[in-house]
Amino acid sequence: MGKIREPLPVKLLMPMFSGVPQLFEAAEAALVGHFGPVDYRSSCLPFAHTTYYEREFGSNLERRFLSFERLIDPGRLAETKLLTNALEEQLGEPGRRGINLDPGYIAEAKLVLATTKNYDHRVYIGRGIYAEVTLVYREKDFRPCPWTYPDYRSEEYLEVFRAVRRIYVAQLKELRRAGGVIQR
Repeated sequence: MGKIREPLPVKLLMPMFSGVPQLFEAAEAALVGHFGPVDYRSSCLPFAHTTYYEREFGSNLERRFLSFERLIDPGRLAETKLLTNALEEQLGEPGRRGINLDPGYIAEAKLVLATTKNYDHRVYIGRGIYAEVTLVYREKDFRPCPWTYPDYRSEEYLEVFRAVRRIYVAQLKELRRAGGVIQR
């Protein structure tokens, strides 16, 4: 029988997209209130790999990624997704979101995203929320899974994930040095 251990804390990642640039700042301000200071903010990137969201959000969408200084327990992902769903409603108009927030996290070996949509490769994590391993970290880089969305395979997105992972790995190293995280 395996020994039960607490998981390492993970790096909260907040992918956002919108056609209204001001909503990035409004969402960030609200998210900082819940998760603390931002330690990584990407530039705005084109969100042009799908037209799936155009009906709801319009065209000329942009994507931005945030990560936060405070590491979190990966078991909080469902709670985080529920919070971001409520924030989307607050920042939108009746019956229409203005911004999409899809929380996830970066761990040493993967990027995981939360979703409300169930598919065969997603695992139920409670409260109507599923988790998907979107990218795996092998051979010193992120690698896509068969179901990874095209934008998450793009070089510009991968560079964001690499940068956030470097921050995370440095944080883990510091925690281990300080005795805050047990080496596994």
